[in-house]
Amino acid sequence: MKEITLPKASQLSSPNPVTLVCTQKSDGSPNLATVSWWTYLSYNPYMIAFAMAKTSYSGEMVRQNKKVILTIPGAELADVVLGCGSTTGRQTDKVAKFDIKLMDVAGSDIKIPCHSKVAIVCHLKEYHEVGDHYLYICDVEKVFADETENALFAWNGYAQIRPVK
Repeated sequence: MKEITLPKASQLSSPNPVTLVCTQKSDGSPNLATVSWWTYLSYNPYMIAFAMAKTSYSGEMVRQNKKVILTIPGAELADVVLGCGSTTGRQTDKVAKFDIKLMDVAGSDIKIPCHSKVAIVCHLKEYHEVGDHYLYICDVEKVFADETENALFAWNGYAQIRPVK
């Protein structure tokens, strides 16, 4: 074996599940950000965690509003996932720019993309500084799914976004 960087290890350990972090901007409009690091923390009580760069506008909205929905995007959203991961909601209306069709989620005022496989409705419990990121620890309030959708994964880092077959 030879020594490599952590980003290279991330590429070699593909695929990674892709998630869209859905939040609301201060004006109530939706914002989406792509994240490939999240995990289940507890099944009793239901808890998850995800990490976002400290500079993330969506992370700022999670800290401000204490509400977030993590969605597992379906295959039809591959281009949306790439677009949402390469732009900031601070200056861009991603929903308009990428022509994202949204749908309501029962019990939440945050909208999510149509063609989502799973939607995990959360309340921010706490967050911690972890190097150049914040780790968000959330209580899960509700979980919804559309099992007809095929989940997307990031391959070779973010070189490709596609389902596992």
